[in-house]
Amino acid sequence: MEEFLKQLPKLAKDKHKENKTFFTKLKKKAPKNLDYIMQDLHAEEFERTDCLTCANCCKTTGPLFTDKDVDRIAKHFKQKPQQFIANYLRVDEDNDYVLQSVPCTFLGADNYCSIYDVRPKACREFPHTDRKKFQQISNLTIKNVAICPAAFNIVEEMKRRIKL
Repeated sequence: MEEFLKQLPKLAKDKHKENKTFFTKLKKKAPKNLDYIMQDLHAEEFERTDCLTCANCCKTTGPLFTDKDVDRIAKHFKQKPQQFIANYLRVDEDNDYVLQSVPCTFLGADNYCSIYDVRPKACREFPHTDRKKFQQISNLTIKNVAICPAAFNIVEEMKRRIKL
């Protein structure tokens, strides 16, 4: 896994143009059963992929925290939401709450998340490859391909299965 992670940014960069072209075509002419295809691809990939051997998403990027996330996690820590925000978050250029720094404060050396049961929605749904109307998040997916080996593999398999 470590070797693949080292190669991933270059692999993603090499595939960037091809992926952009594919997703542009997909937006124009998505198969009617795309949601089902994506759910199958996602399930198949995550039978093979163990996020605990990687955790690259937690090490290199930070999720957005919704107000619901803030409230839930603050409650978990027995803090007021403003206290949780002051301790862990900042407001980014899009006016969203994000982590003050990466790697994620809540990621342990063993790649386990210390707030897993109450983690942000963005973490629960990452890499978003089983999301409905998948073709609408192509820009996000292209970014995630450079971070997540599973997303990379899913997109590669998707290009093989869906002929546009």
